[in-house]
Amino acid sequence: MKDAISWFDVPTKDFDRALNFYSTILGTPLKIDTFMGTKLGFFPMEGTEGVGGDLVPPDPSNAPSATGTRIYLNCNGKLDEVLSRVEQAGGKIIRDKNDLGDQGFMAQILDTEGNQIGLHSYK
Repeated sequence: MKDAISWFDVPTKDFDRALNFYSTILGTPLKIDTFMGTKLGFFPMEGTEGVGGDLVPPDPSNAPSATGTRIYLNCNGKLDEVLSRVEQAGGKIIRDKNDLGDQGFMAQILDTEGNQIGLHSYK
């Protein structure tokens, strides 16, 4: 097994608000496309075999949560830049940048939808 994760869905209360939030903090627009009849916002990824994920529209069976599984988004060496945009985009920093030694840096945020999301960057 190459990676433990292959795909993730980030639930939303307001799809367009979440799309704007993540596009702003990551500094790149999420790709909007329709898959199986549902409009989704796809996080950046290289190729078709890497780990990827998307924003999903509101669904009562998949509500945002600050207490469920936490994913970590790759900030590609730009964790400070991403963190500097979180609050202006409507989110909240709940754990500031933390040094992980050889593993890089991490932080945790609360997005505009109520999801607790991790941010990670290698040194």
